[in-house]
Amino acid sequence: MEEAAEGNDAPMMSGMYAAISGLDAHQTMLDVTANNLANVDTVGYKAQSANFSDELSQLLQSATTANGYSAGTNPLQVGLGVQVGSIQNVMTAGGTQTTGNATDVLIQGDGFLRVADGATNPPPFDATQYTRAGDLTFNSAGYLTTQTGQYVLGYKAQSNGAGGYQPVKSTPPVAADAGNPILVPPGSTGVTIGPDGSVNYVNSSGSQITAGYISLSTFPNEAGLQRDGGSLWSATVASGSENVGQPGIGSFGSTIGGELEQSNVDMGTEFTNMIEAERGYQANASTITTADQMMQTVVQMKQ
Repeated sequence: MEEAAEGNDAPMMSGMYAAISGLDAHQTMLDVTANNLANVDTVGYKAQSANFSDELSQLLQSATTANGYSAGTNPLQVGLGVQVGSIQNVMTAGGTQTTGNATDVLIQGDGFLRVADGATNPPPFDATQYTRAGDLTFNSAGYLTTQTGQYVLGYKAQSNGAGGYQPVKSTPPVAADAGNPILVPPGSTGVTIGPDGSVNYVNSSGSQITAGYISLSTFPNEAGLQRDGGSLWSATVASGSENVGQPGIGSFGSTIGGELEQSNVDMGTEFTNMIEAERGYQANASTITTADQMMQTVVQMKQ
């Protein structure tokens, strides 16, 4: 009887371990779903999707080839469970909300706002971060910033000699051209943001001035960006290096003032995922209970 117990113990324990991995994977799926639902109203938020992959399989018998007395057999394998294969960033655009606030900006198309922290005013900037949350504001000194205090980076403006303005760029343009804060003198009126990224205001004499141009960045693999919290992202080796440019030029999206991009979380999809995670968790918990009962039966057979 001891040999029977030893022979049956390994498969049952393997099944129990597989079910435990299922509990862990479905818990992660629920965590991702809960975070998406929590951010359903977060400006510029990008949803996440948890995807599973199977773990290694135990090979019980190798495949065999055809011979004089057999047509050959397929391999016999028992799976050892599941794991979270990936948690993907869903980078599709969210809905549009019209706010009428002059400093709110929607990126219509590809690109991220380029922002950075700094210690002084104006600052030597820290590493550049990126965001789609366009609910911008001005600080007490008149610099265009995010709601969490990062300076919005862009191009300086210069007169084009025809009564207008143009961005200051090298030939050919380099990323350093777009690393400047945008300053609107306190007390200015008529602030607007144009589709080309221009931040405009009316000075005390009634003239319209362009303070600077917002810059955007795109990446070879946007889903490879790292979330930093506060609606901020940072570049990684998976995302690739940033491609910096001006809104409305080439592949860069336009900047629409007075509007915001909403979260791209789809509540119907998330509720479906929540139910799937719950059912999967329950099924794996039942598997563990059944495996435990089978082990108890084996132990009792020895008595």
